[in-house]
Amino acid sequence: MKRAIPVALLVLAAFAGGSARRHEISVAMAASHAVYFADHGAAPRATPAADEPNEVVIDNFAFGPAEFDVAPGTQVVWINRDDEPHTVVSADAKPLFQSPPLDTNEKFAFVFKQPGRYPYFCSIHPRMRGVIVVR
Repeated sequence: MKRAIPVALLVLAAFAGGSARRHEISVAMAASHAVYFADHGAAPRATPAADEPNEVVIDNFAFGPAEFDVAPGTQVVWINRDDEPHTVVSADAKPLFQSPPLDTNEKFAFVFKQPGRYPYFCSIHPRMRGVIVVR
């Protein structure tokens, strides 16, 4: 019976050590992923804030707000606050609107005349998507 206690303690110590090591590895992986996401803008972040009404801000590889409701006849302005160039292109087969590449602080505007749902994206970074809803 005296021998069972040290063996049990060794088993517990082995599992505890392995568990701690797994925890160290998972913390290190999470930290490396956070650094990757911070560098590449892939992690979800807060929606960029608009400076003006009817403005969509491009920041951190995202359109903010991602979905925007406006009345017919409203001019929507996109402004690039990112350090990278971006475009604003309607997702229709024949684009309704298409900006040139916008550098930092450059703007693009379009007037939405008809009610509908207008999805758009950045042609340089196609995972960047947004929608203008005209009601």
